[in-house]
Amino acid sequence: MSKQLQAFAALQDIASRSLQSAKGLPAQVDVVPLWSGIGFTLGGHRFVAPMGEVSEILVQPPATRLPGVKPWVRGVSNVRGKLLPLIDLEVFFGGALSGGRKNHRVLSLELGELYTGLIVNEVHGMQHFPVDTFSDELPAGVEPLAPFLAGSYQQNGDTWVVFSTFKLAQNTEFMNAAAS
Repeated sequence: MSKQLQAFAALQDIASRSLQSAKGLPAQVDVVPLWSGIGFTLGGHRFVAPMGEVSEILVQPPATRLPGVKPWVRGVSNVRGKLLPLIDLEVFFGGALSGGRKNHRVLSLELGELYTGLIVNEVHGMQHFPVDTFSDELPAGVEPLAPFLAGSYQQNGDTWVVFSTFKLAQNTEFMNAAAS
């Protein structure tokens, strides 16, 4: 056998052994797109704000009260050298925050010129929902907040209502915090 044929036979042998020991490709899995947001509790309901609308989550900082503002304005707080107005979201919607202050969190918003903090009962961190679980329907009990809501997601038997901080920022009552 010539050297060329020996080399060719050796390459065929290597190719054959490679195919025998090769593992198959992983199975194709359908990837379901996810929608993500920051989960929080308000008035006993679970809400989720879109990821792009919340810039930071804070433990409720001490605040300096402001004269001549509506009762839902808790005051202003110094957060890393910036003054952050704190809004009690539950009081804004006509209720009162439940639980102790140690559980309350602040969702910091930076929407254009608006820099404010929304005080909520509790934050549940990032939540991810398959986009095919979205519904335009809202659960009972959240009707007063309907102008600020954008549907809901179902997950593990819980309904998470999408809360739009953009819609809140466009509300004239929210933007006019001065007491009349």
